[in-house]
Amino acid sequence: MPEFSLHALKGSQVVDLVAPQLNADSLVCLSVEDRYKFSAFGWGASVRPRHATITAAVRHWMRTQPDAPAVECGGEALSYRQLDEASNRLAGLLKRQGVKHGDAVCLYLRRSLEMVVGIVAVLKLGAAYVPQHVGVAPEKGLRHIANVTGAKVLLTLSELAGDVPVETHQVLIAVDSVMKDETLSSGTPELLSHRSEPNDLAMILFTSGTTGVPNGVQVTHRNLANILLTFPGDLGMRPGLKVGQILSIAFDMAAWEILGALSNGATLVIRGKSIQETAEMVDVLIATPSILSSLDHSRCGQVKAAAVAGEPCPRSLADTWSTFCTFYNSCGPTETTIINTAEPHLPEKKILSIGRPTPNNTVYVLDEDLLPLPIGEKGEMWAGGDCVTAGYLANQKLTDERYRPDPFRPGHMMFRTRDLGRWTEDGELEHFGRTDDLVKIRGFRIELDGVSSALESADCCLRAVTLKLDDRNLVSFISPANACPKKARQQVSDRLPYYCMPTIVLPLPELPRTPRGKLDKRQLHKLAENHIVTEGVELN
Repeated sequence: MPEFSLHALKGSQVVDLVAPQLNADSLVCLSVEDRYKFSAFGWGASVRPRHATITAAVRHWMRTQPDAPAVECGGEALSYRQLDEASNRLAGLLKRQGVKHGDAVCLYLRRSLEMVVGIVAVLKLGAAYVPQHVGVAPEKGLRHIANVTGAKVLLTLSELAGDVPVETHQVLIAVDSVMKDETLSSGTPELLSHRSEPNDLAMILFTSGTTGVPNGVQVTHRNLANILLTFPGDLGMRPGLKVGQILSIAFDMAAWEILGALSNGATLVIRGKSIQETAEMVDVLIATPSILSSLDHSRCGQVKAAAVAGEPCPRSLADTWSTFCTFYNSCGPTETTIINTAEPHLPEKKILSIGRPTPNNTVYVLDEDLLPLPIGEKGEMWAGGDCVTAGYLANQKLTDERYRPDPFRPGHMMFRTRDLGRWTEDGELEHFGRTDDLVKIRGFRIELDGVSSALESADCCLRAVTLKLDDRNLVSFISPANACPKKARQQVSDRLPYYCMPTIVLPLPELPRTPRGKLDKRQLHKLAENHIVTEGVELN
C-alpha cells in the first residue's frame, strides 16, 4: 500500500497528514476503501513540535520575555526572570544534594508558586519530577512512591514538612525556605549545563495499581512536547494569555495546565479555594466535565478555549461551552500522555466525539486478535505514536501486558487504552466507555481490582470485589459475613487516594458466582441496588 499525503488547514498553518508506510499484511481483513480510511482516519498530522523538550521551551520564554508574568497565585506572582532565578537557586541546591540527570525528585506539596519553582528546577537538572498532593495521598503511598523512584530528595513546603514521611537516606527540602534564602546564588550554576534530550524522563505519574500499590507511568520530554507544543494540544496558549491551574498536581491533566502554560509563554494562574473565581480570570481552562459542570458558565465569557478529559462529557455541557469558546472534548489515559485525541466541538454536530488523533499519533480500533475492524464497527482503541510513554516504573510484567509492538508500524509501540470506540464516517472517534474494570470516578482513574486488593488486606477479609455504581460512587462486597467493613475501609484509606474509597461496603457469607465459576457481577449490582432502596442509603 503506497504512502499517501493529505493536507489540512490548522489556523494559518498548512500541515501534511502523512501516514508512514503501513504493514500491508496487517490490513488484509479490510476492504480497499476501509484500508484507506484506516490510515486516513487513524493517523494524526505529521508536525514537528516547536521545541524538542519542555525545558528548551521554558528556557526560550525566560530569555525572550523575562519580564512577562509566568505564575500568579493568591496575589503573588513571579515573572519569567524571577522563575528562572528561583529555580536556579533550587537546582543548585539539588545538585549539591546529589541530584543528577536521570534521577527522580518527589514533589510532595500543594498548589503554590513553590510547586512551579520545584518543577522547573528539577527539569533543569535533566531529572524527572514526581508530583503528589499532600493531604490527599496517604502516607503509605508517599513512602512507597519515594522508595520505588529511588528519590534522594523530597521537595515540600515548610507548613507541610511534618506530614511528609522521610527515610534516613532521603533529604527533605522546603522550597519556600530556599526561595527566601538570600545567601543562595541566583545566577546560573556552572553545573546546570545538562540539556534535556527528547527521550529523557520529565515526570513520573502514579496511578492506582491492581495490587493496591500505585504504578508509576514514565513520561518523556518527547511525549510532552508532542502534545503541548503542537496544535490542538497547545489550546492556543501564548504570551499574554492566562491559563487556569485548578486540578490536583498528581493528575496528568495538571501537567497540561502547568507545563502547557510555561512552555508556550503564557501566564499560569493557580487557584485558591474558589475554582469559579479562577475560571472567571483566565483565557484557557482545562478540567474534567464534573468540574466544568459545577461552574456558572455565564460568568466565564472571557474564556477562549476550554478542554475536558478524564470522564464522559455530557452533550449539553459541550454544546453550552462551545457557544462562546473553542471547546475540546478529548480523551487519553495517562500512558498516552494526557490526551491522544481532540477536535473542536460544534453544537450542530450529530454526535459529541472525542475527536481525531493528535499530531504524530495514531489510533486503531481493533478486535480481540488485534486486527483492524471495518470503519464504523465498535472495538477497542489502541494508541500509537509519540504519545506512547516509556512504560511502568519497576513493573516490566505490567508494561509487557499493556504496551505492545505496533503491528502496523514495525519498530514502534502502541498502548491498549481499554476504551471502546468506533470511527464515524467523517473520521472522528465515538467513545463507548471502558472495556474492563478500569473506571473513572469523579474524573479520577481507578482500578477496581486495586480497591478490592486493599480491602482484602484486612485480616478479617478473605475476598472482596468492587463495582462502579455510577460516575461518583463505588460499592464493595467482602466475605465472610463477619468481615468488618470499617477495618476493610481503613485499609483502602491507608493504601489508596481518597477517591478510591467505596461508598458502600457490604459483607456476604460468599461472593456469588456464575455457572462458569466467575464472580456474578450482575447479581452483585442487584444486591447493591436493593440495599440502597431498603436501607435508604444516600449516595455522594
